[in-house]
Amino acid sequence: MHGEYKVPGGKLVVVDVDVEGGVLRHVRVAGDFFLEPDEALDAMNRALEGAPADTDAAGLAARIDAALPPGTVMYGLTLEGVGVAVRRALAHATDWTDYDWQLIHEAPQPPALHMALDEVLTAEVAAGRRPPTLRVWEWGGPAVIIGSFQSLRNEVDPEGAARHGIEVVRRISGGGAMFVEPGNTITYSLSVPEALVQGLSFQDSYAYLDDWVLGALGDMGIRAWYQPLNDIATDQGKIAGAAQKRIVGEGGGPGAVLHHVTMSYDIDADKMVEVLRIGREKLSDKGTKSAKKRVDPLRRQTGLPREAVIDRMIESFRGRYGLTPGKITGEELARAEELVHTKFSSPEWTARVP
Repeated sequence: MHGEYKVPGGKLVVVDVDVEGGVLRHVRVAGDFFLEPDEALDAMNRALEGAPADTDAAGLAARIDAALPPGTVMYGLTLEGVGVAVRRALAHATDWTDYDWQLIHEAPQPPALHMALDEVLTAEVAAGRRPPTLRVWEWGGPAVIIGSFQSLRNEVDPEGAARHGIEVVRRISGGGAMFVEPGNTITYSLSVPEALVQGLSFQDSYAYLDDWVLGALGDMGIRAWYQPLNDIATDQGKIAGAAQKRIVGEGGGPGAVLHHVTMSYDIDADKMVEVLRIGREKLSDKGTKSAKKRVDPLRRQTGLPREAVIDRMIESFRGRYGLTPGKITGEELARAEELVHTKFSSPEWTARVP
């Protein structure tokens, strides 16, 4: 069995392993990391040899840690990363390059339709009728998008939303509220087969699915990192937040993962705190008087037009994994529009957690 895992912000770890009698055998760790002394690699392999095959990543890391020579130095490598690579090998996880990725980047859509498209396209990936898809959103109007489990009254100031003409919709993924305005936000979704994140913990899957965008930001001169559980941050502030939803396959078969990210290209911070109650709470909790100190827009950090930032992100993804232009099919759009009427525009759904 063969497993690969790129340590977030680090290097690739590769593990080849067999399982005999319920334990790991013939373990071989490799990769483009840096490790001193040379004997440390043999120590890793010996530590993993004979480990029960159901040992989790943390348990595998602990075995390695106990076996490493004193003074071992690792660069681009973590013990947990080795453990994850083993778990991905045992789970027969796939890799990004195993797929033919499709790009969807279409005209602006209403906020509720974006919510529906996320659900429909990810279900299509789970059913095997659609390839893994990167969808870049264009917003048809300003909106507040609340997480699946958030309280509507606790998150949104209805008077502020009405005063600024802000539509309020609820998404299918968890996480916090998003304040978006056309031209000021960059949002994308990944709809991927569950096999791509096999062997990863829920937390690790966030960083794994967004490692490519950290590279894209780095190419634009921004040193960014993943801040668990679901933020992308720089030394000048948070620039993005992510959310996920697992969708079960048809008939209980292999499923898919929806992973979407909203990035602040520019932001009207004063308007945001008039619309989001959580904005006020976060500011008071952090002792911060200005929202601009918590969310730092990409416009200022890159000096690039929004369209140029998006183009560079797409090209970075294409350079890593390949990417073919695609489109939403007529059937997918029809199903999404039906969901808009029956679910995402309904007061019952929006206020399902009052």
